Amino acid sequence: MIRAIERLLTGPRDPDTVGRFLVDHSFPIVEGTQVTFVWRGAADAVRLRHWIFGLPTSQALTRMDGSDLWHFTMTIPPASRVEYKFEVEKHGRSEWLRDPLNPRLARDPFGANSVVVGVGYEEPEWAKVYDGVPQGTLDRLQVHSDHVGLRSTLVYKPHRYRPTRTYPLLVVHDGDDYLRYASLGAVLDNLMARREIPDMVVALTSSHRRLDEYANDEAHQRYVTEELVPAIEERWTCGGRPQLRGLMGASFGGVASLSTAVRYPGFYGRLLLQSGSFAFTDIGERNHRGPVFDPVVRFMNAFRADPAPVSERVFVSCGTYESLIYENRSLIPVLEDTGMMVSFREARDGHNWENWRDRLREGLSWLFPGPFLLTYE
Repeated sequence: MIRAIERLLTGPRDPDTVGRFLVDHSFPIVEGTQVTFVWRGAADAVRLRHWIFGLPTSQALTRMDGSDLWHFTMTIPPASRVEYKFEVEKHGRSEWLRDPLNPRLARDPFGANSVVVGVGYEEPEWAKVYDGVPQGTLDRLQVHSDHVGLRSTLVYKPHRYRPTRTYPLLVVHDGDDYLRYASLGAVLDNLMARREIPDMVVALTSSHRRLDEYANDEAHQRYVTEELVPAIEERWTCGGRPQLRGLMGASFGGVASLSTAVRYPGFYGRLLLQSGSFAFTDIGERNHRGPVFDPVVRFMNAFRADPAPVSERVFVSCGTYESLIYENRSLIPVLEDTGMMVSFREARDGHNWENWRDRLREGLSWLFPGPFLLTYE
C-alpha cells in the first residue's frame, strides 16, 4: 500500500498541492498500523511528543522540500490509543502545542492532549450521556475529621435509590477527576440503567495533598475507614459488610486503595486498582523514581514480602504504554497467591484518564456483578 504522504512526496507539485492534501485527509492519517503525523507552519524544528513508554519520547518530523509541511510516520498496533503534542521550535525557543489539524482531544487536570487511535479502537458507547437515561444525583457530605481536618465529599446517589434497600458503597479516590475526565457519572448512569451493575452509592473523595495522603498515609486511611465510610453508611442505606464495600483509584489513588485495604483487612470486599503506582525495589536496590515514591516503595516492599488476603475480589488494569506496566504485572501473582480473586486487564494505552474510563465497565461489573447484590432491610 502506498501511503498518502508518499503519494504527496513523490507526486507532481503545484502551489495548491499541500492545501488540497490537507483538505482531503483527516489527521493524523491512520493507514493500517501506520500513522502519519503532520504539522504545517514555519518552524526551525518540529518534534512529536508522545506517551508511549519504551519508545523515544521525542520524534523529529521531516519538512517536505519547498514547503512548510512537516511529517513523521510511526507504527501503532491495532486498538491503540495514544495521547500526544507537538514541540515546535522557533528562533531557539520551543513550545508544546496540541495538533491543530486534529479535533480529537483528551482533557486532564493539566490541560488537554491530542489523541490518535489505531484501527479497532472504539470509544465506549456506555461512557456517553444519553437522553432518556436516568441520572443519579450528587449530594455533598462534610466530615469533621480528627485525622485530616474538615473534608467535603461528593456522594453519588443512584436514580432508583430507596431507603428501604441496602446498596453497595464504592469509595473513589480522585473522584472529582473521575467525574471530569473519565465520565464516571455517565458510566454509572448507563451501567445501572442497563442492570450491568447494581445501583450503588459512590463517594467521590479528593485531596489537595494527594501525593502525601495517598502514599500509605495512616491519617488518610483512618479518615476514610473510621470516619467517612461510617458517616455515609449512617446517612444512606449502603455498605455495612465487606461484600458491599469497595475502594477504587488510579495511579497514586490505586496505592491509597490497596494500602487502606491492607491496614483494614477484610473491611473492603472489592478493590478496583487502575495503573497503580506500585513502585518497589529488590533487596539493596535504590528507589529510582524519586523521593515522592519513598513511602510507596516501603509499603510495597513490605506487602510483597508478606502478602495477605485483604479483600475478596481485586480488579487491576494498566496500559502497556505506561512505565508502570512492569510493577502492575508483577503484582498480580502476589495478589493471587493470597487466595484473593484477581482479574487483570491490559490495554494499548498510556497513563491517562480515558484509559481508566475505558476499563470501568469490565472492572465494575466484575466486582459488583449485577443487581442481585441489593438487599432489603
